[in-house]
Amino acid sequence: MATISGIAHDPTGGVGPGRRDIQLIITASSLGTVFEWYDFFIYATLAASGIIGRAFFPADNQVIQTLATWAVYAVGFGFRPLGAVLFGYLGDKLGRKYTFLVTITLMGLATAAVGLVPPASAIGLAAPAIIIGLRILQGLALGGEYGGAAIYVAEHSPPGKSGYYTSFIQASVAGGFVLSLIVVLLTKAVLPKPVWDDWGWRFPFLFSLLLLAVSLWMRLKLSESPVFKAMKAAGETAKNPFIESFTYQGNLKRLFVALFGIAAGLTVIWYTAMFTVLSFLETTMRVQDTAAELIVGAGALMGLVFFVLFGRISDSVGRKTPIVLGYAMTLALLFPLFWMMGGAANPALVHASKRAPVVVSGPNCSYELFVKKQPTECGRLLDYFSKKGVAYTKASTPVTVVTIGEVPVTDISDAGLDAALAKAGYKLDKVIPTPANILLILLAILGLSALSGMTYGPVAALLTEMFPPRIRYSSMSIPYHIGTGYFGGFLPVIGQLIVAKTGNPYSGLWYTFAVVAMALVVTAFGLHESKPGTASAD
Repeated sequence: MATISGIAHDPTGGVGPGRRDIQLIITASSLGTVFEWYDFFIYATLAASGIIGRAFFPADNQVIQTLATWAVYAVGFGFRPLGAVLFGYLGDKLGRKYTFLVTITLMGLATAAVGLVPPASAIGLAAPAIIIGLRILQGLALGGEYGGAAIYVAEHSPPGKSGYYTSFIQASVAGGFVLSLIVVLLTKAVLPKPVWDDWGWRFPFLFSLLLLAVSLWMRLKLSESPVFKAMKAAGETAKNPFIESFTYQGNLKRLFVALFGIAAGLTVIWYTAMFTVLSFLETTMRVQDTAAELIVGAGALMGLVFFVLFGRISDSVGRKTPIVLGYAMTLALLFPLFWMMGGAANPALVHASKRAPVVVSGPNCSYELFVKKQPTECGRLLDYFSKKGVAYTKASTPVTVVTIGEVPVTDISDAGLDAALAKAGYKLDKVIPTPANILLILLAILGLSALSGMTYGPVAALLTEMFPPRIRYSSMSIPYHIGTGYFGGFLPVIGQLIVAKTGNPYSGLWYTFAVVAMALVVTAFGLHESKPGTASAD
């Protein structure tokens, strides 16, 4: 019998489900989670290549277009906490099963609708407005999905197995990202490039309808959680789970640790390992889009084993140990792994930036982010190099000057800068890394995946154990989706802002570093673990 936040509770009532039952439970819950996260991530997968921006957020300034695309991506994350409140309330009042049936239906329909929205060239500002509305619906749905699936599996798990069983839910989140890459790559392979660029990219969104049908078919076979059925039979369900989540004795500290120690840390590591890597390869390092997607997809697929591995390990050593160790290792390895990846992805570009560094100097040399045209000559130059993905440093001088490898550029028009960069050895065409370098990139991605697995694999079991059953859905979902929604959802935007401001392609990683450092302190000192399978914020 496990102790959950001071409450004795055997999740199976002493009799665990049979082998076939648990296989169905894990398969149906995990596949539903894969499909739900596929729906949420397909936007980001296509956004990394610029298709979403060109279709729905056209702008003369490519940086503004990219920022607008990622800002709307963040909108979905911003509404996840509201979905957690709404569906957490329903999950604690009406049951786990029917709540996550509703969430996956809402997600599937909203995702398919994105594929039907006309481009901005046809309907103007209505296009981005509709996309924002659909992202809001996706955020609401996702806010209720994860907690429901994780709790459902955990509450069916026999003692000593919840870390292992729920780790498949954790791996399913990454599986959704992998599936989104697979569908995009297959569609691109089948369709001619002009067709893909014109309308073929909409197919991955419409594919969500098929995934929705499969998921509903499987989840309708499931019965309600035994824990919820027992609470309902005993009349012990919460009257108002949302309010009780904040008034239940000791729960405020648990919520704090779950938000700032667990959710915030794990999510920035995972999104950095997936989306930052993909964007970094495609844009900053100028890797050919399909090659980058194949590399990242292969790395993410191979990395799924780490989620299951560390979930299972946590059943033996406890939840806290791998998470704290993963945070500490992330702080040590984050920048080296990206340096390794960058050097392997485009050695010529890296060597050029070291051999002939770009320096832009002038009076008031600043970059304005949300303007159509930079107000100063120096700002225009920074905009030019940002679009090219060329690293630069800034300096202050009375007149505007550009030097490449300490050689002043006399013609600072776009054409003149193009010629100067080419002469200095900057090759800005898209590249495909050599097989040996692809292997190095994969090793770096696997390193990041292992760090993500350490910090993410045990979390579904941990969060389930932290909160009492009567308010578990709400108490688990609210901090998780605030942490992942805000700390993780705004990572691409904040990272892009930092890079654009500094000119250093690696500087956006400082956001991940800072959040993980905070999470390490909160988890190390705030999460108490007396033995494997018991965790609380005492």
